[in-house]
Amino acid sequence: MNTNTYQQIIKDFASIIEEAHIPYTFIGEASLSLQGVPISALDIQVLIQWDVLDSAYSNLTKFSPSPITRDAEKAEFWLTYQDVQITILCYFNTTVKTDPYRIGITIDGKEVFARSFYSGLYDQNFLHHSLVNEFLLNTQKSLTEQNEQAWNQNNYTALIQRYGEPGKIAGKIKQNPKWRLHPFYKYMQDLKNKKVMHLLGSNGVKATAMALLGADVTVADFSKENEMFAKEVAEAAGVDITYIVSDALSLNEELDNYDYVLMELGVLHYFISLNPLMEKVKSLLATGGVFILHEFHPISTKLIASNGKKHKVTGNYFDPTLQESMVAFSKHLPDEEQGQLSRTIQRKWTLGEVVTSVAKAGLILEILEEEPNHKLHDIGLPKTYTLVARK
Repeated sequence: MNTNTYQQIIKDFASIIEEAHIPYTFIGEASLSLQGVPISALDIQVLIQWDVLDSAYSNLTKFSPSPITRDAEKAEFWLTYQDVQITILCYFNTTVKTDPYRIGITIDGKEVFARSFYSGLYDQNFLHHSLVNEFLLNTQKSLTEQNEQAWNQNNYTALIQRYGEPGKIAGKIKQNPKWRLHPFYKYMQDLKNKKVMHLLGSNGVKATAMALLGADVTVADFSKENEMFAKEVAEAAGVDITYIVSDALSLNEELDNYDYVLMELGVLHYFISLNPLMEKVKSLLATGGVFILHEFHPISTKLIASNGKKHKVTGNYFDPTLQESMVAFSKHLPDEEQGQLSRTIQRKWTLGEVVTSVAKAGLILEILEEEPNHKLHDIGLPKTYTLVARK
């Protein structure tokens, strides 16, 4: 059976369940197929709300379902629909609609609900880890190409609008380089003669600051326009930095023995799987080397919208879906230029997902500091966090 036929059966059966007002989620191989994972699926599993099991069975009697089997945890039955076996099951005292990994997938204009493959992140019994990881790696490559294109469209001009000419910002960095590394500089011992890799180091402002403090700094970023601006800033500040135009996962395996690997502010969401990234971070570090991640807090990026004194929960903290967004510095371009830019694809992560990926890579987590928003109206809300881990 080809994928289109298989998904059409899923779509049609979803309509049947919805007409009976039964909350549902496709799980297992059906959910993977709906999300584009290439899998040879022959059957379908549907998770339904436990307290409508009898109603669901009654509404599906025309398909001659099997008898219901039950144990202490779940109940299930099966039926045949368009020559495909469909297993319908429920877990007692479990609510389907509040599953944090329940996502909507559009098939030919119809929304069908399935469980995201990211739900396997914490599940040791998940049977398709290797298949999903391979799918994510392949998808990452295509998304990186799209993101790279977006970051190489007029970004140099946007940086000039944001910071001024390279000589101007270089002068400001020289006045107080430590300030440019706030609030994570306190986790860096004397930088003199230390090797630092700044992954996705963007415009080189932080790299120049670290170089002024005596560090041997390498920046890896896939934007040639970022490279141009960064080198001009470093030269104007009288320091040297090494700039590698590459995405993080494609860095040469011979690059290693860094005392620090730094990632900061708005970079994790370019990765649709964190495990390969954290493995790369580990490979770059010298034994005893330190990984410092300074990022926006997911409470502020995924959940709460702030407008002056008003705060509103507008998002889903657990949402695992990919989203489109404008390049960070595009707001500094004229409106007519902003509309012509390609968009980036992002996957926003929860704090738990980030910590889990660091631990899975075998890095030793030492510090997780959540930092407040310093705007008066936003007191009490986390704005950023700093994670420190050691190899």
